[in-house]
Amino acid sequence: MKDEDGRVVCRHLDQGPATWAMGSLFERLVNAEESGGSLGLSLVTQPPGTAPPLHRHTHEAEAFYLLTGTMTYRAGDECFDLVAGSFIYLPRGLPHAFRVTGEAPVRFLGLTVPGALVGLYDEVGVPARERRLPGEDGRPLADEIARWNEVAPRYGLEVLGPPMPAVA
Repeated sequence: MKDEDGRVVCRHLDQGPATWAMGSLFERLVNAEESGGSLGLSLVTQPPGTAPPLHRHTHEAEAFYLLTGTMTYRAGDECFDLVAGSFIYLPRGLPHAFRVTGEAPVRFLGLTVPGALVGLYDEVGVPARERRLPGEDGRPLADEIARWNEVAPRYGLEVLGPPMPAVA
């Protein structure tokens, strides 16, 4: 089915644009421009310990399907331990945060509806040279955080508090 305002998008393994941002790899499966604004979908790989600050999105809902690894997700006042095969839906405006747990990176499908939010990571990061987590060849984290703070309000992202603490 073709969205009236979008186009048919078919991507095979490693075909979509990829971005290194915030120590992570974001592989774009479909973005807002391609879907008539309807949705954005990325395959995301993040290293252990990744923990964005408590935040909310004022423009879109999000959903995640965990493929590998483990993470703890705070959604509103509830916490969820996610493992491979777990799914979580976050309505627009719900404060949330997460922490990648365990010893291995996580890989998940990240969906936003509507889809503009996926562009934030392209603005903050740099094009990935390879399908792996960034190393020294990525942008320095301090530079990315400054850029993230600058562009996040345009995407309706509001920081509400600190990251989730690591559990000992």
